[in-house]
Amino acid sequence: MTALAVDNLHRTRCYSVRHRTLYRYDQVVTTSFTRAVLRPRATGTQRVLEHQVSISPEPDVLDETIDAFGNASHYIEIHTPHTCFEVSKSSVVEVTWPAIDLDALDAWTIDQAASTLRAKADPVAGATYTLPSPMVQLPAAVRDFAHDMLTRQMGLGTAIRTVHEQIHHEFAYRPGSTSVNTTLPELLDARSGVCQDFAHLAVACLRTMGLPARYVSGYLETTPPPGRAKLEGSDATHAWASVMAPDGDWVDLDPTNDQLADSRYIVTAWGRDFSDVSPLKGVIFTDGGESTLEVAVDVDPLPS
Repeated sequence: MTALAVDNLHRTRCYSVRHRTLYRYDQVVTTSFTRAVLRPRATGTQRVLEHQVSISPEPDVLDETIDAFGNASHYIEIHTPHTCFEVSKSSVVEVTWPAIDLDALDAWTIDQAASTLRAKADPVAGATYTLPSPMVQLPAAVRDFAHDMLTRQMGLGTAIRTVHEQIHHEFAYRPGSTSVNTTLPELLDARSGVCQDFAHLAVACLRTMGLPARYVSGYLETTPPPGRAKLEGSDATHAWASVMAPDGDWVDLDPTNDQLADSRYIVTAWGRDFSDVSPLKGVIFTDGGESTLEVAVDVDPLPS
C-alpha cells in the first residue's frame, strides 16, 4: 500500500506507559488463578525498550508464554491468602506508524480485496479473523447495518474511511452505558457505548464483507483541556480495529476518534475480540461475594 509523506502525527515518538490494577475483596481470597496480557507487542510500528511487571501478593507461579495470536501472555497463580490483588506494569515504547493513503487502496473494491485475500492470505489467519468470534457475532441486525453502510463494489479505502466515520457519527461515546458483556445487537439498539463496543462493531462490519479484521487493545496518548494539568492516573486503555489489505499489511482504524492510527497509538495485543486480549481474567476462591476495582493508567511522552 502507499504511505503518505511523514507528518507530525507519524514521526517517531517515545512513551512511558504505567498501568496499575487493584482488586479489593470483602473476604479473604485463598487461591487465585489469573491470565494476563501485560507486555506491549513488538510490531512493525513499535519497539519495546523496557518492560517491568510487579504483582502483589508474590505469585507462587508466574509464567510468560506467547499465545496463538502472538501476544505475550502471563499465567499467575497465588496461594497466599489475600484481600487485595495488585498488578502494575511499566513500559517504555518507541512508536512510528506510517501514514496510509486510503485513496490508493481504492485500487481494489471490497469484493476484489476479499477475493485476493482468500487466495493469498494464510488460511488459518484468514479464518481466524474473518469468521464470527465469541464477542463479534454476525446476526442479521449486524449484517444489515454493515450492508446499509458498505457495498461490495465500494473501494477498499473508501470502505475503511466509511466504517470509522459512520460509527463515530452514529454512536455516542458514553462510559457506563455498556458492559464487557454487551452484544452487538444491544449496541445497535442503544446507539451508545465505549471504544471496546465501537471496535467490535467495526470488526463485525469488515468481517461481514469477507475482510479479515482483528480487535486491537492498547493505549492512546491524550492531552488535558487547555489550561489544565494532566492528572496522575487519568489515562485509560483503548481499543480499535484493524483490517488486512490485499498486500498483507494491516490498516488500523479508530471509530471512537474517527481516524486511522498514528504514532500516538501504543499496541498491547490483538485478537479476534476483547475476550482474547483482556488485561486480566481468572478465577478466585473465596467465601466473599463482593470486590472493588481500581485502575490507573498514565501514558507520558518522552524525548525521542
